[in-house]
Amino acid sequence: MERTLTQYAAVVKHCRDLFSHKLKDYGCAWRILRLPPLTDQIFIKAQRLRNLENTGVQRVRDDRRGEYVGIFNYAAMALIQIQKGVAPQPDLSAEEALALYDAVIEEARALMERKNHDYGEAWRDMRLSSLTDLILQKSFRLKQIAANNGPTTVSEGVEANYADMLNYAAFALIKMKENRD
Repeated sequence: MERTLTQYAAVVKHCRDLFSHKLKDYGCAWRILRLPPLTDQIFIKAQRLRNLENTGVQRVRDDRRGEYVGIFNYAAMALIQIQKGVAPQPDLSAEEALALYDAVIEEARALMERKNHDYGEAWRDMRLSSLTDLILQKSFRLKQIAANNGPTTVSEGVEANYADMLNYAAFALIKMKENRD
């Protein structure tokens, strides 16, 4: 587990650095996004990954690692939106946004630790394509929850799905780094 925590921290640092740089470029424009567009952004990225895995043909130079980073950060934005609500216009300073980002990432990391304990780090034996499919499945679940206009009756809720997608993206990034090294 110690190895996972170290690797997870490296993923968080990379994703947070990109999030921070984009805050400088765009501010908190994402604060106006409702959950369905954030889910769609995650879906688009996961669908591209799946298409690349299925076909082996890539025509856009954006790397696959960047897609998982995007999934991680969009899921973090969604978790912030759940906590703060959607804003009619950008309403956070970069410092406030980063503090909120850090808080939701810490919650997702703690969830990952608990699940990793119970599941015995089963993700380490999974294929990268399985992580992609799980992210896609979670995005379809979120679309169905939105179509149902409300909370779930017996299933995990919206927040848990975003946290899982964030953690699956982190696992994918860890696996990709291990495969490169």
